[in-house]
Amino acid sequence: MPEPRRFRVGYLSHVPHQSFLDTAAQHPELEILRIPLEQPDSAVLDALRGVDAYYCMASRDELPKPFHVQAALLEQLPDLLMVGSTGAGYDPVDPEACTAAGVLLVNQAGGNAEGVAEHAVGMMLALLKRMPEAGAAMRAGHARNRNALMGRELRGRTVGLVGIGHVGTRVAEILDRAFSCTVLACDPYLDKETIAGRGARKVEMDELLAESDVVSLHLPLTPESRSLMGADSFARMRKGAIFVTTARGNIHDEPALHEALRSGHLAGAGLDVWEQEPPAPDHPLLHMPNVIVTQHTAGVTHESRANITRIAALAFADAAKGKLPPRIINPAVIGRFRERYAARLGRPIA
Repeated sequence: MPEPRRFRVGYLSHVPHQSFLDTAAQHPELEILRIPLEQPDSAVLDALRGVDAYYCMASRDELPKPFHVQAALLEQLPDLLMVGSTGAGYDPVDPEACTAAGVLLVNQAGGNAEGVAEHAVGMMLALLKRMPEAGAAMRAGHARNRNALMGRELRGRTVGLVGIGHVGTRVAEILDRAFSCTVLACDPYLDKETIAGRGARKVEMDELLAESDVVSLHLPLTPESRSLMGADSFARMRKGAIFVTTARGNIHDEPALHEALRSGHLAGAGLDVWEQEPPAPDHPLLHMPNVIVTQHTAGVTHESRANITRIAALAFADAAKGKLPPRIINPAVIGRFRERYAARLGRPIA
């Protein structure tokens, strides 16, 4: 009896960490295919047509637009069964288009939660203590009066989390245990008991903005969250509050944030995500002394990258073994996915 055909997984250019390849190598039912980007788009598409699953970059500006998983690409890949993003986010992927095409979409939610949570809390600490302003003053030769840079302590402050999933839950834990903060959370998809179990008190957005010394975003970019933080939202925040985001660009309005900082209404901001990544060097937010800027690196740690790529390889291995993987983004597709899987591979999936 012939051996079952291996489950082919293709990725473009590179994987985020060697852990993906090392983990996949432990599962002989997987066949991993690297598809170079240094070739015509038509050749890349030809290679993708031969895979069962596409391991897709999670950052939209790192992936060439023709290979974003939108309806146009899926129409050219009629045999594709599964897409796995390289991170918790999946900005280049349209879940509804995947469902319409019968393609299962999974992410790696929670795999980089520690790295992102530490980054967010680190930004809170540095902004409250006015570290970026002190550094800018010293480099410019303006450091004279230390009292002009008087900071605040995080301990005992009220922090509002917009979204309390894997990262938000870890942020709440750090803030509670290490700094005795009052943690508020706005998450329309969770009830107050669930949010309380994650270390926060459920509130609506208006209360969170009005009562928080620090507002930190921990939610995905969706049609509902796009432009959530605009001029009106920043105006409703406490005067002197801090804004931090390690979520996704386009959830906050960059010109509106710049104005809230320039006017002095907000005391500072920590920005790891941008509308365009990286932003142009002349972007005004890059040149404000009370703003910490990073290049979507909150989850780019050795530990987080090893973890998310291991999780991704295990998800593909589950599919190869005929099991549904965890972290499915579009569960409505499961029935059709089962049918397409059996038709393509000649064996069922549980």
